[in-house]
Amino acid sequence: MKQILQSLSQGDTRVEELPAPAPRAGELLIRSHCSLVSAGTERMLVDFGKADWLGKARQQPDKLKQVLDKVRSDGLLTTVEAVRSKLDQPLPLGYCNVGAVVALGAGVQGFAVGQRVASNGPHAELVAVPQNLCAPIPDGVGDEAAAFTVLAAIGLQGIRLAQPTLGETVVVSGLGLIGLLTAQLLRAQGCRVLGLDPSPSACELARTLGVEVLQLGGADPVAWCLERTAGVGVDAVLITAATSSSEPVHVAAQSCRQRGRIVLVGVTGLELRRDLFYKKELSFQVSCSYGPGRYDPAYEQGGHDYPIGFVRWTEQRNFGAVLQAMAQGALVTAPLISHRYGIEQAPEAYALLSSDTPSLGILLSYPQTAAPQQRNVELRSMDAAVRGAQPVVSVIGAGNHAARTLVPALARAGARLHTIAASSGAAPVHVGRRYGFAEASTDVAAVVRTDSANALVIATRHDSHARLICDALAAGKHCFVEKPLCLSLAELAQIEAAYAAAHAQGSGPLLMVGFNRRFAPLVLALRQQLRALSGPRAFVYTCNAGAIPADHWTQDPRLGGGRLLGEACHFVDLLRDLAAAPIEQLQLLRAASPLPSPDTLSLQLRFADGSIGTVHYLANGSKAFPKERLEVFAGGRVLRLDNYRKLQAWGIPGFRTRRLLAQDKGQVACAAAFLKAIESGGTPPIPVDQLLEVQRWLLEAEAP
Repeated sequence: MKQILQSLSQGDTRVEELPAPAPRAGELLIRSHCSLVSAGTERMLVDFGKADWLGKARQQPDKLKQVLDKVRSDGLLTTVEAVRSKLDQPLPLGYCNVGAVVALGAGVQGFAVGQRVASNGPHAELVAVPQNLCAPIPDGVGDEAAAFTVLAAIGLQGIRLAQPTLGETVVVSGLGLIGLLTAQLLRAQGCRVLGLDPSPSACELARTLGVEVLQLGGADPVAWCLERTAGVGVDAVLITAATSSSEPVHVAAQSCRQRGRIVLVGVTGLELRRDLFYKKELSFQVSCSYGPGRYDPAYEQGGHDYPIGFVRWTEQRNFGAVLQAMAQGALVTAPLISHRYGIEQAPEAYALLSSDTPSLGILLSYPQTAAPQQRNVELRSMDAAVRGAQPVVSVIGAGNHAARTLVPALARAGARLHTIAASSGAAPVHVGRRYGFAEASTDVAAVVRTDSANALVIATRHDSHARLICDALAAGKHCFVEKPLCLSLAELAQIEAAYAAAHAQGSGPLLMVGFNRRFAPLVLALRQQLRALSGPRAFVYTCNAGAIPADHWTQDPRLGGGRLLGEACHFVDLLRDLAAAPIEQLQLLRAASPLPSPDTLSLQLRFADGSIGTVHYLANGSKAFPKERLEVFAGGRVLRLDNYRKLQAWGIPGFRTRRLLAQDKGQVACAAAFLKAIESGGTPPIPVDQLLEVQRWLLEAEAP
């Protein structure tokens, strides 16, 4: 299928051939009829992509600070590589889609195959969209009109926050697509609507829709608004403009009556003048996209609706209200369409968007024949010599860690890469092309079953690890899983049983977890020093992990298992390796936190040889401070490893401090060890009993 992608590094817009998605639980698979280009949002993305590095930094000063902090802690080379990798990822464009349902994921209710729906799906021939982001289209509403649903819902949510009543006068500041849709919805609610915009064509179009308009740049907009309200001021202002200036907010505040309301729907500067708000007791609110439920994973991805008695207007119900207004003739869209293009002409459409040629509603149409649902795309041919070589690796997962760390490490380690699979086709095609995969796929089950590769790398969300490991072992495939191994003791038992079954005849496939820090060059040097020291060791590992959003999927106990299982496991494994003795005791202490899986914690460990260790995993520090430090006390000596860039020692005669130009956490060496073990048929790089041991201790510590 074809999809429109945007390069954030170069700014070019292209139509790519991608593997078709499949609907997951709670999703609809939709064959697109048409979609609408969101001029404001998508123009910003195009302009950002075309900007040079300095221009990108100016547009995102908060990100620039993060980059500078990373340079100080991790080094310039590591930071440059991370930034380039981030900008290299293609961005699917679009969120105003109309099409017909061709398949339903498990648990979907209220929709049927063949039904026309509006959704926030991207510009693509086939889109998989969660059910709460879709709404049925009434019979009287055409596809082109329905394509405006999502944009109109953005305006409608701003209206709901402004709470206008019949007869009130409301200003719409900015008469682009959202502004013109908002103005019509306000008129449908019995409001008198005043419009402000610098564009003569936008003002003229607004007049034809019943809006009283002032073209900015001439008369004083504040005086004009006061004149039309007999000096009282307007009841509310909805700012739908997109500008870096704070002037729209200043004008709104001066134009409002006592206790007027201002709602920001678009983007403006926010240098508010306190005196204007103070004297009139004005209210100011920022509207969030389509309405309640937006950015709530439980609502959008989980499909959990809000009770209508408590949340009358969710984003899905806002979609439905917009479509009903269209069906009743209260919202017209035909005058807002300025251009139409086929999907193949998308680059021309986006060139128009960023040019000086006037445009408004740009519609993209899709072939009305059945869209191809091919789940695999060939990226390059893999000759017979490579097909027969050992090992041949397929990767499941193309998210940030896989794209930026794991796949590059496999490539640098010399892996022969066959298929990369993920639920969405954009990421696997991009990563697959960059690193020389033969195929990209959205059919994960087929990748596990196929004989074209004998090794599988799992880099998916944590809740899928146990199932994929068991499936891979049952298929006789060597398995490398990015941490953690699993999320429960029951899953651990399943993995042990699958591993035992796969080795019932003696030899069998390898199982390895991506505990790469064992293989870091400075850890190898540290381990060499420890071999010469006698007696028990004392380890102190400090990870300044930093905070992540509470709604991030890794914080969800069901999906990610929390950061103890997802990341702190790294450090427990490393201490287990350096102690060279089994864990006898592990105690978990957490700082007070409202999170389901609190992520500021300490682990106290005791090993069978009498060594002890402490892991401090801290989410409450500054990211400007280096992330990781390991201190080892043993035999009258002290060794300290700082952020995998510097190794120092005290009490060791002749030891010279070792420094690396770039941070090296051992990812490439870890991947190389896995590949070498497959080729040689030798023992796993990390003994399986140690993988199971570390996982069991952490799961038992996590258990209530």
